[in-house]
Amino acid sequence: MKRESALNLVLVSTPVGCLGSGRGGGVELTIASLTKGLLELGHQITLVAPKGSVLPSGCSGVDLREVEGVDQPSWQRRKFEGPALIPPRGVLPGLWADALDLGGKADAVINFGYDWLPIWLTKRVVPRLFHLISMGGVSEIMQDLIGEVAISAPSRFAFHTHRQAADFSLIQEPIVVGNGFDLGSYEFQSSPKGPLGWVGRVSPEKGLEDAAAVAAALDDRLLVWGVIDDPAYAKRVEESVPTGTIEWMGFFPTSVLQLQLGACRALINTPKWNEAYGNVIVEAMACGVPVVAYDRGGPGELIVSGLTGWLVPPNDLDELISATTRVDQIDRKKCRKWAEEHASLDIFASLVEQWIRSGITAEAIGKGPEEFFS
Repeated sequence: MKRESALNLVLVSTPVGCLGSGRGGGVELTIASLTKGLLELGHQITLVAPKGSVLPSGCSGVDLREVEGVDQPSWQRRKFEGPALIPPRGVLPGLWADALDLGGKADAVINFGYDWLPIWLTKRVVPRLFHLISMGGVSEIMQDLIGEVAISAPSRFAFHTHRQAADFSLIQEPIVVGNGFDLGSYEFQSSPKGPLGWVGRVSPEKGLEDAAAVAAALDDRLLVWGVIDDPAYAKRVEESVPTGTIEWMGFFPTSVLQLQLGACRALINTPKWNEAYGNVIVEAMACGVPVVAYDRGGPGELIVSGLTGWLVPPNDLDELISATTRVDQIDRKKCRKWAEEHASLDIFASLVEQWIRSGITAEAIGKGPEEFFS
């Protein structure tokens, strides 16, 4: 079977911090995985990212274009009804000035930033802009704009999970591509012993206080990895449990994080909002670590309760504690197997490639993307 011709793709990074800093959260890992996966499929990749970004491991063939400017404020901690904001000397317009220049000679431009500007540009520029939406409906103006643009250009949007996509008013079935990881970078650890773990940006919507309460109730330690986005919140959480319950580990690259995380007997995942996916859940399972999580948003599509961990009703602390005591019933090998079968780098890159190709073809002949994408 003849391989389709390679695509010339421009990838536009999140404007919330340079790649490698951790400030961009799970989007950074998504970009790293997809960039490597698309390279392995033979595509030509140009990556436009904030100044100071570093190329992911295994991506030496990428043309990195760095843009100076002030970080874009994230939507996570802003009011739902708030306006779109661009700070003075912001990096966001610079990223898109370069992306549009490069996109004129590319087959497609793939946007990873959850921002108003690139989506607004979609119907107003010649380059084909595709958007991998990284969050749920955390903003009224973003919900409205995505719904509006998707009416005439449904193929330009893809989502990580069906639960995430349900936050938006879409007239067609959403294109869901999941997420993927370079599983060779995660070492399976078979020991069911060790402390409890929690990974994520330390801010209120991530619900760290509930995981800390579980550890306190079980007289256990909770290792916490991630950027402390809200120091005042972190202090409140630490003061809510006995001294020594929380051990702040900091932010580490995957190579270090996976070794430490893999030594945990369970990951506790406690989102207070509708997570789009849940990268840390798959990272834990790739190491063989069962996950106990609230059945809210993306995690509810990733965890098979009783097989790879336990799902409990959102905000039910008693059930969260009870489920954590049952993680020894989970076969850690099955956690790793789920990751291999559902969230590999190869699977993810192939689905994104299919999305882009089908979108280009559908628009060329006037058909809907659902006729090409499954």
